[in-house]
Amino acid sequence: MIECFLILPNHMSHALTHTAKEHWYDLPSRIVNRGFRWFRDVIFRRFMGIVIFLRYPVMACVIMLLALQVSNIMTGKVQWRFFNAPEQGSVTGNFAMVNGATRDDTIAMMKEMQRAVDVVGARLKDEHGMNPVNYVVAQIGSNAGRGLAGASEKEGDLLGAITIELIDPDLRPYTSFTFVSQLQEEVQQVPRTETLTFRGGRAGPGGDALDIQLMGVDADVLKAASNALQEALLQYPEVTSVEDNLSYDKDELVLELTPQGQALGFTIDALGQSLRQRLGGIEAATFPVDGRSASISVQLPNEELTADFLDRTQMRKPQGGYVPLADIVTVTSRTGFSTVLRENGVRLISVTGDIDEESAEKANKINEALETSILPEIAQNYQIDWRLSGLAEQERSFLSDATTGLVLCLLGIYLVLAWVFASWTRPLVVMSVIPFGLIGAIYGHGAMGVAMSLFSVVGLLGMTGIIINDSIVLVTTIDEYAEDRGLIPSIIDGASDRLRPVLLTTLTTILGLTPLLFEGSAQAEFLKPTVITLVFGLGFGMVLVLLVVPSLIAIQRDIRTEFVAFRRMMATGTRARMPKTLVQFTAIAVLFWGLVTVGSVIAGGAMPDTLTAIIPQFTNITSVPMAFALFAAGSFVATIVAWLVGEVLFRPKKKARA
Repeated sequence: MIECFLILPNHMSHALTHTAKEHWYDLPSRIVNRGFRWFRDVIFRRFMGIVIFLRYPVMACVIMLLALQVSNIMTGKVQWRFFNAPEQGSVTGNFAMVNGATRDDTIAMMKEMQRAVDVVGARLKDEHGMNPVNYVVAQIGSNAGRGLAGASEKEGDLLGAITIELIDPDLRPYTSFTFVSQLQEEVQQVPRTETLTFRGGRAGPGGDALDIQLMGVDADVLKAASNALQEALLQYPEVTSVEDNLSYDKDELVLELTPQGQALGFTIDALGQSLRQRLGGIEAATFPVDGRSASISVQLPNEELTADFLDRTQMRKPQGGYVPLADIVTVTSRTGFSTVLRENGVRLISVTGDIDEESAEKANKINEALETSILPEIAQNYQIDWRLSGLAEQERSFLSDATTGLVLCLLGIYLVLAWVFASWTRPLVVMSVIPFGLIGAIYGHGAMGVAMSLFSVVGLLGMTGIIINDSIVLVTTIDEYAEDRGLIPSIIDGASDRLRPVLLTTLTTILGLTPLLFEGSAQAEFLKPTVITLVFGLGFGMVLVLLVVPSLIAIQRDIRTEFVAFRRMMATGTRARMPKTLVQFTAIAVLFWGLVTVGSVIAGGAMPDTLTAIIPQFTNITSVPMAFALFAAGSFVATIVAWLVGEVLFRPKKKARA
């Protein structure tokens, strides 16, 4: 047996060892890269060839998916909720007794509230295995948290409050609104209770979930309408903390003239002004003092302002002499309002409340019932006006500002891209993926059972930036390849080469957000819409960038080719006279159809009588979007008819071969 030994220098031995280690370390990455290249070069390239060949059906399918997801929003399958507040663990209950009640009445109401808390806590413990109440703090003399309207005008013995601290939201399978709803049903108002409300803690934008402003002339009518509205709202167990800001917190003395007072020539206005001057004083003179103005007021001494003031007061008759006030007026006492709000000279009362938005569908149904049936009926019965304020007003303002901001942002993006690409049409291809990003966002909210909110809008803005970046890189690569090869091969090669960057950009973002997507903490629920929008929107957006952008580039080439051919045809002199006539006639017909549909609705709010007499279904078209949809459909039909006529009449016939 012969043994051979190979002695290598140290640096060569180290190099071989390092190469062997590097080979084994790189084995997984080599396998992954080889598999990815095979998928890209064999499967994906063939797939992109099919997409480009079927570019029109592909775009039709994508548009159909977008229409289906938008219809889910319009039909309510995917709900919209402006703000989903984080769950809070505190509940406050405030009450006020009527004037004339005693401290014992207030204590009785307080004991009733404590009894209701114990009953509801024991009931929820039997249902879910844990009492949700940590501790309860009761107080008499003031309100807790957000006080009741008119509480500052009441005596301390007529006010009371209870503060309930619940266990951590993650330890209970229900929200604080559920607890408040059951507590509101359990508590029984004792006699002489004027107002009683329970309110769960909220965080987020200012304003109440329900804030309805009633406007009218008479304060008593507004109060009656407010009471009717509160009764209607309290029929829904999801509505709590219903109250208004106009409370009976002041005793009023109403003066009415007797027949003797009318015979003597007195008027209520003159009597009221005279009594006001006697009680409040008369400004006798004003004079400047060191750059300031001072005044001298003449008032009755405090000894004269006693309980029998009205009985002792003498009023001067227009003919001269005095007569006792008690002989010319009758005095009645009633409870009135110390403060009446006005806006633009019109009296105003606000009815506020909270609504459990754990189920966005129920919350939307309550808001829909308010706008369509409850408020119109109350306005008709009491002859008042109304409007929605609070979160509803903030939602309108937010959506208006967001729409304006989105339009300005899109305009800025378009101008920058037009400058970079030196083209007015290429930016439209890049930005075309923006509306299609809604497909994934809406689908994700529906699949996860989460309502869309303002945080979804924030997520849409972030998602738009990412998918636009992918679209820009893809279009740039295709344009570079198209300089030295055909457009269709450039599209396939560019999409294949950009597959890895698009995948890495999307997958890293999605994987980074996945823990938040499945976070079960109640405090993180308000972030779910943003995370869902980004994860599902980017997931679908990755596919859309690789499908929509190449298809649109190919379609843009087709349109450019047809447009160039049409322009050449229109410039061929007498041979193009008939085609020119056909095009002009079609353009005039489309313009006339636009005036009949969109123009009529804008001007008169309805379709022309002549057209509705021919097609009665057009009577229901009363809005600009519906009229525009009809105009677009008619224009499309006219264009197709003109194209078919041109194909039949003006296409050159092939000469038969000899």
